[in-house]
Amino acid sequence: MADLRSARFIFLNCGLVFLLAGFVTLTCVAQQASQPAVETTSPPAQMTPPPVPDGSASAATLEEQGDELRAQKRYLDSIDYYNVALKKQPSTMLWNKEGMAYLLLQRPDPAAKCFDRAIKLDKNDPAAYNNRGYVEQMRRKYDKAIVYYKKAIVLRSDDAVFYYNMGSSYFGKHDFPDAAKEYHQAFALDPNIFIRATKTGVMAQATSPDDRAAFSFLVAKMYAQAGDFDHSLEYLRKAMEDGYKHINDVYTEKEFATLRTDKRFEALMAQRPQAIP
Repeated sequence: MADLRSARFIFLNCGLVFLLAGFVTLTCVAQQASQPAVETTSPPAQMTPPPVPDGSASAATLEEQGDELRAQKRYLDSIDYYNVALKKQPSTMLWNKEGMAYLLLQRPDPAAKCFDRAIKLDKNDPAAYNNRGYVEQMRRKYDKAIVYYKKAIVLRSDDAVFYYNMGSSYFGKHDFPDAAKEYHQAFALDPNIFIRATKTGVMAQATSPDDRAAFSFLVAKMYAQAGDFDHSLEYLRKAMEDGYKHINDVYTEKEFATLRTDKRFEALMAQRPQAIP
């Protein structure tokens, strides 16, 4: 705990700005998920006194207080409360929440330990496997991440987030056919999955403009096939702004056939937005 407090002092006084893309891809049990993806401000400087380990507060009360602190971006404080709550009443939900708090601090190692403990406590918790997979995805160990995502899907096959994550790991490997397959499944379950991911800074774990461009073109194709021309055109523009080299494929690929009849498509392609450095 002393090390944790010391880390908090350094954290609060350095005024760091955290950017963690992808927390739309993390879940708790019972479909409780979608943590804030992008942290653009430093946590408040005021620290909350740690809970008393032998106090009278119940595990549920401590968990609720931890949730409030995490919502306020006081991640280290929230971990204090989750730790005491776990001592009173261990649960997979609490281990998942503590792991998320560590990930928001960009500390994948302790996060992985939390998710491992969640799995040990309940081997049938799909959220824990998903979250554990996301740790490996952060580490760019995509094959390991995919193994965890597959386990999550076996346990709960109707969660778009799991397929989205697995698609992101395939994308990270530049295995675009398998990425497209998983993205299509995610899209079928939740047509808004890409909108939510983009708003939270997730671009399929893309690390270069070329990758982001390819991702945007793939998403544009899915929206065009679904008849959502507004979002298809939006992602086509993103693809061009990121310098997609095969943009002329839009004239030959069948998924764009109907979109090509839209005057807005003609206007966009005539304009040809220049790549943004």
